[in-house]
Amino acid sequence: MVRLIALAALALGASLQLIGGAAAQQMFPTRTVHFILPFGAASASDTTARLFTERLSARWGKPVVVENRPGGDGLVSLNAFVGAQDDHTMWFGPAGTFNVLPYQHDTLPFDPKCDLNPIASVSEVVLAVSTPVSMNVNSIDELVAMARAQPGKLNAAAANGISDFLLFGFFKSMGLQIVRVPYRDIMQAPSDLAQSRIQVLSTSLAVVQPLSKAGRIKVLAVTSRQRAPSAPDVPTAAEAGYPALTFESIGGVFGPHDMADKLRESIAADSKKSPRIRSSPSGLAILVKSCRSSGLPNSAPACKSSATSSPRSPRHWASKRRNRTVL
Repeated sequence: MVRLIALAALALGASLQLIGGAAAQQMFPTRTVHFILPFGAASASDTTARLFTERLSARWGKPVVVENRPGGDGLVSLNAFVGAQDDHTMWFGPAGTFNVLPYQHDTLPFDPKCDLNPIASVSEVVLAVSTPVSMNVNSIDELVAMARAQPGKLNAAAANGISDFLLFGFFKSMGLQIVRVPYRDIMQAPSDLAQSRIQVLSTSLAVVQPLSKAGRIKVLAVTSRQRAPSAPDVPTAAEAGYPALTFESIGGVFGPHDMADKLRESIAADSKKSPRIRSSPSGLAILVKSCRSSGLPNSAPACKSSATSSPRSPRHWASKRRNRTVL
């Protein structure tokens, strides 16, 4: 009799847990959802996030707010996200933003492998390497030659994360002495590039394209495997003879480490059901893919659809950048 009562209690507990989990999914969201971004307003990630959240908001019937938290190699946004400890607060951005942090900083206030729970791969953003038109540099070959002829004279900047990591890793592997200029908000950099305050910039094509069309910036190459439809005359880095600069900027949505699998899968399903934007005048693409939860640790690199390409020889390329100048 005691055994029967125990089995009945276990069955009841399991049923209540299932009912509670289903109810939680049906109720989500119960209030405003926040998407925290590592980039400033009008960046490619910001534009993508606002298009995406607009559709999620319409589907959920609740506001979805985009919060721009640029700065600190993405740490400002990541600290805000991890510190929130809230399943209505998510992080939106390229996985490469935090994948490279262990190679850039001796210690971190959180664990990139455990504190971000992949939900869905959302966007593919074309990145580009550009110079000011006034430099009269028309290819990466010419840029490399100029940098070798003028060691320490050129300044460069890049969007935080893997774009920054690989650009300066490339310079180091080529033996080039180019000064790194960090920005709290990379959206300030295109204007500085056009005015020759910096001489090289690696960021999204969508961000530099207006000044490129205005004849003030020269886009030397895109880092994607194929040419960008919005800039068909611009070669890929591989076509230019520098395959080491080839990488894809793929971003996604991440939840807190303790987000229930059922809720994560529900949000991923809603993301996939939202209307997709495959292309836009700015060259952005939103292609939603969910991340499978079964068998995956709470680690962004394990989510293949949201992880960017891995850096080559990261410990060789990595440098501890302690002296920083923020423009």
